[in-house]
Amino acid sequence: MLTYPDIDPVALALGPLKVHWYGLMYLIGFALAWWLGRRRARRPESGWTTEMVDDLIFYGVLGVIVGGRLGYMLFYGFDQILASPLNLLKVWEGGMSFHGGLIGVLVAIGLFARRHGLHFFQVGDFLAPLVPTGLLAGRIGNFVNGELWGHRTELPWGVRLPCERFPRQCLDQPTDTLLSPAVHASQLYEAALEGLVLFVVLWIFSSRPRPMMAVSGLFLLGYGGFRFLVEFVREPDAHIGYLAFDWLTMGQILSLPMVFAGALLLALAYRPRKTA
Repeated sequence: MLTYPDIDPVALALGPLKVHWYGLMYLIGFALAWWLGRRRARRPESGWTTEMVDDLIFYGVLGVIVGGRLGYMLFYGFDQILASPLNLLKVWEGGMSFHGGLIGVLVAIGLFARRHGLHFFQVGDFLAPLVPTGLLAGRIGNFVNGELWGHRTELPWGVRLPCERFPRQCLDQPTDTLLSPAVHASQLYEAALEGLVLFVVLWIFSSRPRPMMAVSGLFLLGYGGFRFLVEFVREPDAHIGYLAFDWLTMGQILSLPMVFAGALLLALAYRPRKTA
């Protein structure tokens, strides 16, 4: 079994100012998306300029941060809002919802497309291959933060956690236990599937001309499917638990519409065209 390295969530402390790894991972994700977007814009057939990419990433950053935080607090932490509305601002403590961030990005895409006179899915298809880099970085941030662990496992890549930092994983262990039973590092599963694998698939798929909506559809289908599967080994939020059948989670409920929407977009993109 592996042992969690117990990384300090604070990367740099300068007096009262603390820079968290979680925030740095988001910064790295946005930087990668910006760099890759500029590379895509240089393709002769892209129809994009590097200045448009700069503008799009700015819109996207706002959509991710505002939508991700609002989505998390509404879907998973509404009780925290009731306790103190200021909890909405504590992004450095973790707590960002991909599904909320997606809604924020969809709004940002609509605003950007309107400003530049583009079709919504022209923008969506361009942006979709860039998103998994942010997902990869964000899930690594979750791992460093020590959140979103999975169920216990006896598989050799299970991770044992220090009980002092993660008492919840050691509740049924003797009080002098130092390490928890091994659990799934579900954050790293998501980093690999929603991040690395989805990026490679979308980057290769979008390297050739595709009908409008196809790239966006593949992104939604891929993310929704991967997230739905990983939820089977990821512990549900303690204050929510399972919603039904002792296995259905909030993450799966929110991912199912993405799977259906992605399949629909792909079907529409590749539907037979009638000829006159």
